[in-house]
Amino acid sequence: MAAETPTVHASAVLAGRRAVLIRGPAGAGKSQLALALLQAADTGLLRFARLIGDDRVHLEARHGRLLARPAAALAGLIEVRGLGVRRLDYESVAVVGLVVDLAAEDAERMPAASETVLLGVPVRRLALPPGAAPLAPVLALLRSPDGDIKPPS
Repeated sequence: MAAETPTVHASAVLAGRRAVLIRGPAGAGKSQLALALLQAADTGLLRFARLIGDDRVHLEARHGRLLARPAAALAGLIEVRGLGVRRLDYESVAVVGLVVDLAAEDAERMPAASETVLLGVPVRRLALPPGAAPLAPVLALLRSPDGDIKPPS
């Protein structure tokens, strides 16, 4: 990466071959969902998951793909509510395949994956309402037959 890209307030987890970018206001549960996805891999609910970044993530459009990288100062660190900051293994870069918006004002009662455009790149999006438990719908989407979170066509 030649120049440092700006960061966004988000967490990101590599789930299989694509990253899940988790956005939402402070206190919405971004770190909790990231931890839950990591635990889902530990228990076999997902084949693989590894932290990319928590709290601040660099996004970059490259060759029609959206890349996520951890913010250098926070690489490998994640906040665990009630325990503080913990260090984990992390991925240095991954292609984003899904954006999860927590506490989204435009969320529907029966959320369906749609798409959003970030830095000119279309990416699958799941908008969840305030107070919704996010793990089940995210896992359902990731584990569906087309769940290898491919970019929208």
